[in-house]
Amino acid sequence: MDNLTVTYIQSELHWEDTGANLAMFEEHITAIDRPTDVIILPEMFNTGFSMNAKKLAEPMNFTTMRWMKQVAAQQQAVMAGSYIIKDNGEYFNRFFWVEPSGRYEFYDKRHLFRMGDEHLIYTPGRQQIIVEWKGWKIMPLICYDLRFPVWSRNRVDKQTGFLEYDLLLYVANWPAPRTQVWDTLLIARALENQCFVIGVNRIGSDGMGIDYTGHSAMIDYKGQLMNDLSTTEQIFTATLNRDDLTAFREKFPVWRDADRFDIEY
Repeated sequence: MDNLTVTYIQSELHWEDTGANLAMFEEHITAIDRPTDVIILPEMFNTGFSMNAKKLAEPMNFTTMRWMKQVAAQQQAVMAGSYIIKDNGEYFNRFFWVEPSGRYEFYDKRHLFRMGDEHLIYTPGRQQIIVEWKGWKIMPLICYDLRFPVWSRNRVDKQTGFLEYDLLLYVANWPAPRTQVWDTLLIARALENQCFVIGVNRIGSDGMGIDYTGHSAMIDYKGQLMNDLSTTEQIFTATLNRDDLTAFREKFPVWRDADRFDIEY
């Protein structure tokens, strides 16, 4: 299997201004200084975390999706991040995985942040997805999903007899007062699932006066940080080594003793 080079972009967001955010991220993407396979943006990267879905939601294959497809093709890299979608009269906090060919997959946020009334506006997702890219299996999740370990558990695939995924990916607008929770749970998810974990958060303040401290992180399967935690703008690229991951899983196969279970959707 090939190694996987991944870039995340930690940035402030222009409040509820899609055009400004897309222009800003385009500048950041052109500043990436080495070839990369995947580019990850935060949750609701084109608006910030907003409950103003009626105003901000886009239909499928509209402005932001067209932009993601264009940039993915230009960079020859997957573009990944979530934004607000209106689909069949319902609003979703939807993560998109957009490949250079224009092919895409999506995941709808399962756990909606009720303390911010997200559950009153958006419809929860009903299923997980695992995407495949360059021989890697990747599970994308969104922000509040991080608090629910069962939803992200790396189970044994019944057909192959091996773990379902290699990389667990979270995009977020995770507020500053709960930074320690973010840091702790990202490491916990890496350890319990014996996988790489990437968490991409924003910085700055939003239009509701909520502050964000970033702390975007790449964490290996031993729970070790691969980057310095930053509270400022950051474009970080690292290569994930598949052979090292496989060797560790074979040497220390905790996953073989995991409990078997099914999730009710």
